[in-house]
Amino acid sequence: MNKILILFLIIWSVSFSSFKIYGNEKPPIKASLVVKKSVDFTITGDGSSPEWKKTEWIPLIKLDTGGEEDKTQFKIVYSSKGIYLLFEGKDQKITTKYNTDFENLFEGDVFEVFFHPDLGQPLYLEYEVNHLDKELVLLIPNIKGKLHGWRPWHYENERLVVKKVHIEGGGKAEMGGAIKSWSAELFFPFALFVPLANVPAVSGTTWNANFYRLDYDTGKMIKWAWKPIIKSFHEFEKYGQIRFE
Repeated sequence: MNKILILFLIIWSVSFSSFKIYGNEKPPIKASLVVKKSVDFTITGDGSSPEWKKTEWIPLIKLDTGGEEDKTQFKIVYSSKGIYLLFEGKDQKITTKYNTDFENLFEGDVFEVFFHPDLGQPLYLEYEVNHLDKELVLLIPNIKGKLHGWRPWHYENERLVVKKVHIEGGGKAEMGGAIKSWSAELFFPFALFVPLANVPAVSGTTWNANFYRLDYDTGKMIKWAWKPIIKSFHEFEKYGQIRFE
């Protein structure tokens, strides 16, 4: 067979294969975490509301070596007004020096969530809470890896995150206190996300998100995540998809 003809057939075969994969066929869709619909309920910190029985615990993966395994998990549901989130994790002590909102809470023990509602924009909400019931709320513009956090303006009334922290196995919640576990129950009103697109979430809406924990009991940062990251919690391309029922 003519060498030119053989070369033509090889090029045609590769081009046809590429067309099938990238031209006519859509890329695979991420498996979604289904967020169950709920009625609104009172936040207590310990997840005692019957509404939490509507959904299952989802584990966080320990990403770093060292320290205890400290099983960590979360639940999530939503209502017409916002998103409810419950974190729970085994622990040995309260390791943080921060007793004021909007400090560098990530330098101590925290639960964290990142919500990315509009995938067309590199903007997402970062939220952190520690054992001492202190919070950090930020809108993150992440422009080609350059990022910074912006605090919400008029963070009050219907825009406030409702939060309660519950500690097991210890006395008073204080820095260095010995404990057995801790949980944080949170409510994120959709009003907080305005003016981001794809808000409020309704049935069928999809967002990207990730859920994390940091612990410093060993003297170094130990990370947990729902969807593993490599260097930073801000690797939003690696976030998982959540779909509102």
